Amino acid sequence: VCMVTTDNLQTARVIALECGILKSGEEAAEPNLIEGAVFRAYSDIEKEEIAGKISACRSSPNDKLLLVQALKRMGHVVGVTRDGTNDGTVLLFLFDLYNYKADIGLSMGIEGTEVAKQSSDIIILDDNFASVVKVSFSGRSIFANILNFIQFQLTVNVVALIINLVSTISSGDVPLNAVQLLWVNLIMDNLGALTLATEPATDQLVMPRIARVNPHDPTREIPETLITNIMRRNLLIQVHDPLVVLLVLNFRGESMVHLNNKQKNPLIFNAFVLCQIFNEFNAQKPDEKNVFKGITKNRLFMGIVAVTVVLQVIIIEFPGKFASTVRLTWSQWLISIGIAYL
Repeated sequence: VCMVTTDNLQTARVIALECGILKSGEEAAEPNLIEGAVFRAYSDIEKEEIAGKISACRSSPNDKLLLVQALKRMGHVVGVTRDGTNDGTVLLFLFDLYNYKADIGLSMGIEGTEVAKQSSDIIILDDNFASVVKVSFSGRSIFANILNFIQFQLTVNVVALIINLVSTISSGDVPLNAVQLLWVNLIMDNLGALTLATEPATDQLVMPRIARVNPHDPTREIPETLITNIMRRNLLIQVHDPLVVLLVLNFRGESMVHLNNKQKNPLIFNAFVLCQIFNEFNAQKPDEKNVFKGITKNRLFMGIVAVTVVLQVIIIEFPGKFASTVRLTWSQWLISIGIAYL
């Protein structure tokens, strides 16, 4: 946290020590505590060396812009808090500069002026700067859950699409009919969204994010893609494995596991749904090897997974013409569970 203020040196020192920005009286000296004119006279390299730990006094809005520029060049994500009319009018222009703008602007909801509020992205209603940490933590948690759901949905849809497409082209028959696909969408879109949306935040989310700087233009970041590298890896594995097994089951299932013509498609349908239930565990913790670690702490997740399994048992064991399913034997259920576990 950096402090840039128009107050004099003594006032800035007291505030910085009281807030914990500077830890001791020894730190409350140059270059940690300097006047804006001194910081302004530094070269870009010198500014970057002290940018992450300074408290500046007698500063102008332009000094704040110089500090933002230095932090951005270092690849940091920068948020600026402001409350005064001077900040609201001048910084509104400065932070709108394309190359050097701060990532987010904040203002105080109680003490802040209307001009500052209108020019900010976030208004801190209780004027407590610690609330920003809570908001950031909640926002990262929601965003992480959205990414997990996207990964999960891509896996479900890609596998179902390829299985039906290959089967239609090769034999003219589809293992997953329209009603079964609607059933998959019902339990995977709705119940799947609930399971992944209820995943609690982890301590990893509070780790500081370092932006990737464009090597050809240090003033600009490399934009983050919605599909991350971890998601690409998981998608490749989680699509490839069940797809290969289910396709083999579709074309060689009758001879390999002794299925009759009526049992083949229901077995593929059942194995596909169970694969996606196991895939919910993978999507819940995409960057961890042990996806079952601490899983019992999220009781809602376990409850929804249990409901999904019960509904799947009902639609298989109590067949109807609308779903085109038949009852499976215990051995066929074990085959489905084994495929899903893989």
